[in-house]
Amino acid sequence: MIRLFLALAAIVGFGLFLASCNTPSKEECVAADWRVIGESDGAAGYEPQQRFAAHAKSCERVKIIPDQSIWFQGYQAGLVRYCTPLSGLSRGQAGSGYANVCPPETAPGFLRGFNLGSKQHGLQERLNSMQNDYSSKEMSIDELSDKLRDAKDGDRSELRRRIEDLEDDMHDIRRDQRDVQDDLDRVNEDVEWFQRNPSAELPAPGY
Repeated sequence: MIRLFLALAAIVGFGLFLASCNTPSKEECVAADWRVIGESDGAAGYEPQQRFAAHAKSCERVKIIPDQSIWFQGYQAGLVRYCTPLSGLSRGQAGSGYANVCPPETAPGFLRGFNLGSKQHGLQERLNSMQNDYSSKEMSIDELSDKLRDAKDGDRSELRRRIEDLEDDMHDIRRDQRDVQDDLDRVNEDVEWFQRNPSAELPAPGY
């Protein structure tokens, strides 16, 4: 239990100085548990060469060379947790990228989940964007309506035309939203099925 606490403390401390702009101390680089750090990097799906190079650069300033072999052992262990179908689904749902790090034997399962989660994420993002667009046009109509009440006769026709154009746009947005929502509902059903059957192919093609 004590060893686990020390390992977690080491990786948290190391992560904090990597995230900061301060020069790391020699003690921080010496005390870093490179296997634990590697395992965390693998479980996060980082590209290994770039990630280790960043660690090496951080410690280079204090003339400490990270143990790459120990780090890579940890990275491989972390990658086992990362390269699963459900992990892929979670990463896709979060809108995360994929650095093509999974080995051939686990990549297909990971990508099944990742592609499905990414599709769900993309459709939800489209709906959110449409709703924002709709709300923006709604606010514009309110502003134009306020102007219309106090407008001169010569300006009223133009203001009415702009309001009608916005109302037409909002009608189109609602129509498109229904289509995207239908697609999202189908993908949500596939996600629920996939969560129960992560090792199986989806019954419907296309993902």
